[in-house]
Amino acid sequence: MAGPMARGAPDGAPLLEVRGISKSMGGKLLLDDVSLSLSRGELKVLIGPSGGGKSTLLQCVHFLTIPDKGDVLLDGESAREMGKRNICLFRQEIGMIFQDFNLFDHLTARDNVAVALRRVKRLRKAEAHGRALAELERVGLGDKAGLYPAQLSGGQKQRVSIARALAMDPKVMLLDEPTSALDPELIGEVLNVIQSLYEGGMTMLMVTHQVGFARHITKEILFMEDGRITERGSPEDLLAEGSLSRAGAFCSKLSEVTGR
Repeated sequence: MAGPMARGAPDGAPLLEVRGISKSMGGKLLLDDVSLSLSRGELKVLIGPSGGGKSTLLQCVHFLTIPDKGDVLLDGESAREMGKRNICLFRQEIGMIFQDFNLFDHLTARDNVAVALRRVKRLRKAEAHGRALAELERVGLGDKAGLYPAQLSGGQKQRVSIARALAMDPKVMLLDEPTSALDPELIGEVLNVIQSLYEGGMTMLMVTHQVGFARHITKEILFMEDGRITERGSPEDLLAEGSLSRAGAFCSKLSEVTGR
């Protein structure tokens, strides 16, 4: 990519840095001086009660929501210092997976994946369709390419949205409770795709209430409430039996409710 996103961070520097992000809306402080970093190939998990600022943080990292204070650096380049055109390039480098899929109902799975390739990357139709099919194969949906969202299960819809994000060749993926809208029997198929991406080297920041999955896949959990990251540490430290951490207490209650 030409322009500010092309230079890259120094060797050993984090791929993604969030520096002192704060955000207020309607007179309420939603994020209060939040900082974190992700190394290449790392997956970190954000957990915490609803309303704690997790989704707002992901939106600010993606610059869908502009922070009041602070900055986001991707590969050493500051989002704050980019003009309008380059902030669009910045967003292309960060894939965003939402809770509710955000698919176009009038387009097939293949065309949902191909639409950004054609409109944003300006690929020819045949090339965009070929890439879309490859990404659908990657998430196990090659045989569903011609189906519309109404013909797909919730898990399949979420996998289409993941394929759509992957088609843009992101450096980082942000996942905002990607299984929260799914029936229990469909959650596993989405988590399997996420694990496969992680094992393939994708850098990810994931909000989830899937405690067992978080414990298994990440080396660092970030606990967030009241707009701040109040605890961070390994699953072994924060979620150990008998732990006095706020994260451990939260996850214990969550497991009682969900049975997981």
